[in-house]
Amino acid sequence: MNGVAASLPSLREELSITPGPRLVDGQPSWTLHDPVRNQFFQLDWPSFAMLERWYLGDGAAIVEAINRDTALQLYDDSFASFLAFLHEQHLLQPRPGKAAEFAASRAKQRGTLWQWLLHNYLFIRIPLVRPDRWLSWLQPHLAFLFSPLFRQLTIGAGVVGLVGSYREWDRFTATLLDTLSWQGALMYGVAVVFAKTCHELGHALTAKRFGCRVPTMGVALLVMWPVAYTDTNEVWKLPRRGQRLAVASAGIVTELGIAAWATLAWALLPEGGLKQAAFLLSTTTWISTLVINASPFMRFDGYYILSDYLGLPNLHQRSFALARWDLRERLFALGEPPPEAFPRHRHIGLIVFAWVVWIYRLLLFLGIAALVYHFFIKALGILMFVVEMGFFLALPVWREVKVWRERWPARQQGRARRSMLLALLLCALFFVPWPDRIRTAGMLQPQQRMALYAPAQSRLDALPIANGASVQTGQPLLSLSSAELAMRTGEAQARHAALAWQSAAAGMDASTRQNWQVLNDQLAYSNAEQAAVNADLQQYQPLAPYAGVLVDIDPDLRPGQWLSNREYLGSLVAAGTWQVVTYVDESAVHRIAPGDRALFFAEGLGSPALHLTVSSIDRDASRTLGEPALANLVGGDVLTREKNGVLYPEHAVFRVVLAVAEPIAANHPEWRGHVTIAGQWQVPALHFLRTAASVVWREAGF
Repeated sequence: MNGVAASLPSLREELSITPGPRLVDGQPSWTLHDPVRNQFFQLDWPSFAMLERWYLGDGAAIVEAINRDTALQLYDDSFASFLAFLHEQHLLQPRPGKAAEFAASRAKQRGTLWQWLLHNYLFIRIPLVRPDRWLSWLQPHLAFLFSPLFRQLTIGAGVVGLVGSYREWDRFTATLLDTLSWQGALMYGVAVVFAKTCHELGHALTAKRFGCRVPTMGVALLVMWPVAYTDTNEVWKLPRRGQRLAVASAGIVTELGIAAWATLAWALLPEGGLKQAAFLLSTTTWISTLVINASPFMRFDGYYILSDYLGLPNLHQRSFALARWDLRERLFALGEPPPEAFPRHRHIGLIVFAWVVWIYRLLLFLGIAALVYHFFIKALGILMFVVEMGFFLALPVWREVKVWRERWPARQQGRARRSMLLALLLCALFFVPWPDRIRTAGMLQPQQRMALYAPAQSRLDALPIANGASVQTGQPLLSLSSAELAMRTGEAQARHAALAWQSAAAGMDASTRQNWQVLNDQLAYSNAEQAAVNADLQQYQPLAPYAGVLVDIDPDLRPGQWLSNREYLGSLVAAGTWQVVTYVDESAVHRIAPGDRALFFAEGLGSPALHLTVSSIDRDASRTLGEPALANLVGGDVLTREKNGVLYPEHAVFRVVLAVAEPIAANHPEWRGHVTIAGQWQVPALHFLRTAASVVWREAGF
């Protein structure tokens, strides 16, 4: 590579080239290594052929020699593109006087401090150790881990452990619930650190087994969350793709091996600390490996495994470029060739893969921002949301729009017109009002209902009215008695009679006339006491305050039975209209008003929907939940917490009463169901803006 004529720049002397694996189309490949930056570049046959003839010193002569001596047929622009690639990747020696230009290029690549933070706050590497020397000593001592016998034993251990866990699944899940505490979280943290350390050692030891150097191991901050990493870039030197796959999958294989042996240990060990440790290791490694490391949508092990399996280095960038080209062709039919030519099935698969990665990353980063907002620093969560929306959504869209503007003259008028109309239609759908439906849970109940409860120390004497029978105003509903109350009544009557006689005789006896005022005061107290006893008697002889139907009478009630305090005995339901009570969140209550239509669907019943009308909306949020059946604790929709038997909503909800249009029999039971209210039409854009403004306003402290 050193005898290059003056017409072409010289290649950097420290570069090295090694044979690589065959590409998907069958052609050979080579790996170009830049040791200064520890970067590797995969070269195809034409690129290697041009480097091989670099000594000719002229691009046209190189292309002519390749076309003459090989089966390749290149064009002059092929060499120009390859030369531009070498310049862009700084693989050529800088010419005299070009040092300032090279420094400016490097400064442009690094960017400003703000640009560095913007690009690196999601992923920052912190090297901790240089393990190559002690890995060289350790690898021979752990060679048995790579043997077929150990692999077969591990598979057998995993099968036996999973079968044992399945047979004791109830105990397994119960143990999982027991670890859901702060102490359990700390123990899981220790298990994760151990598993991830073994994970990275799996990568490092496998790379050393194939003769690769492992320069650093450390911690990477992924959206401020620490994850371990191992620098295994030298696997690009390996000539066989299977070896690269082995290194890429070594971490997952290591964790699966730990999971297999830990699951077996949990199934066999007696209760104690070792069994708990085995449980923590098994659950941690199974979940982290299958959910996180195996994902190909981020640059974790799954991505490199898929990339090596397909033989497509830089899989994300290449699929993204293909998806952007496909989008431009579908929108504007520019007629440009695709960035790369692939078979049809792979072409479609890469485009779909790119869109899935974009959507996955957007949802992932927004989810991380939401977690930071709700569980950590709210201002930081809002900032992360703004940065991610700008960096991952607004900025790529803006760059793509700039590309569209540059290629606008090459568009096809018909296709571009249809695309513009479609875009305008989508924008209009976002900014025009849409009919809105508010869905929540509701309780169907009569407008007037009086529940009957047994007072303390009571006995049922008579049931004059049968269940479901009509009741007139003032008619007795139940007949109860109490021995203690009967004794109090007799004592009060006797005391009142004695005091009344003494007060009447005081005027005729000079000796008692002086105590006449005291006797009158005692007589007044006795009258009040007797009135209180009579009021208590009314609880044992309840009368109907209005006409209605007596319902919910227990068919097992018989005269002579003693009742417990506050035991439910039945209800008096007034004849008339029924209502549905529901609770609406503060974000939706402004979209409904009295007179709005609604529907009620009872849970578990095949009855038709009931037509409702909003009759009243509370002006203030409900401090407590008056309908316990609507709480989430018993299957309702209102998020509540219980304290001293009282249900408190976790967020602001407003009580809404809806009148039932259809007549309902008075003996119909109360029922919980689903309520759908036809609220005011809403503009989707205003809804998002209102929600964002409320969050900012609340967090600003106004």
